[in-house]
Amino acid sequence: MTDHVRITDEPGGVRLVRLARPEKKNALTGAMYDAMREALEGADRDASGVGAVVFAGTEGVFTAGNDIADFVSRAERSFGDAPSLRFIRQLAVTRTPMVAAVDGLAVGVGTTLTLHCDLVYVAPAATFRMPFVDLGLVPEAASSYLLPRRVGLPKATELLLLGEAFGADEAVRLGLANAVVPADGLLEHALAQGAKLAAKPRQALAAARRLIRGDHAAVSAAMDAEAAAFDAALRSPEAQAAFQRFLSRGAR
Repeated sequence: MTDHVRITDEPGGVRLVRLARPEKKNALTGAMYDAMREALEGADRDASGVGAVVFAGTEGVFTAGNDIADFVSRAERSFGDAPSLRFIRQLAVTRTPMVAAVDGLAVGVGTTLTLHCDLVYVAPAATFRMPFVDLGLVPEAASSYLLPRRVGLPKATELLLLGEAFGADEAVRLGLANAVVPADGLLEHALAQGAKLAAKPRQALAAARRLIRGDHAAVSAAMDAEAAAFDAALRSPEAQAAFQRFLSRGAR
C-alpha cells in the first residue's frame, strides 16, 4: 500500500480513488498502480456495497503519467509483470462502473485510463496528452484499438503519433469526456454521478455496460500486442535516451 493513493468509500456506494503525490504531479509508481488495481478488484468483490469507482487527482493535477525514474529502474525487466500493466488489464475487466474527474495534467496513462471509464468529467484547465512515441514507446491500455473507434482513425493517428496536447473543450468535442465542470465543483459532480450509477439495479447496469463496451476479446488482444511492443521499446536505445533527457531536465 502507499500513501500516494487515498482510497475512501463515500456516501452513495462510491469508492473514491484519489492520487495524492502532488509534489511529483501525481506521477505513478508501481506501488500506486498496485493500490489502484486493488481498489478496483475490491470494488468488484464488494457487490452489495461499492457501486461505482471515481478516479481523481489532487491540487489541480490528475496525473503526469508514469514516474520515469521508476520506469527506468524496470527497463531491464519484463514489462509483462509490471504493476502498470496489471492495472491496465484490470481496467478492462472491472465490472464496477468507473468515473473520472480530470483537472490539470492527464498525461499518458492519465489519458488512456479514461478510455475505460463510463463517465468522464473535466475541469476547464484539464490538459490531455499521449507522448508515447516521443518517449520511444508505443501506445498502451488498448488505446491503439479504442481511440480510433472513438474519434476516428485520422484524429487518433494525430493524437497518438504527434502526441500533442488538447484541452477540456476538445476532449468533449471528440467524445472523450462528457462535460466541462468548474474546478471547484468537479469532484462533487463526479461523486454525484457515481452515486447515480451505484443506485441503479446492479444486474441491469452490468449487462448494459457489457453491451456498450462490446468485444472484450478485441480489447484484450490489443493490450497483448501493445504490451509486447512496449516491452521491446522500453529497453530500446531510443527510449533510454528519451528517459535520460527527461531525467536530466528534472535534475536541473
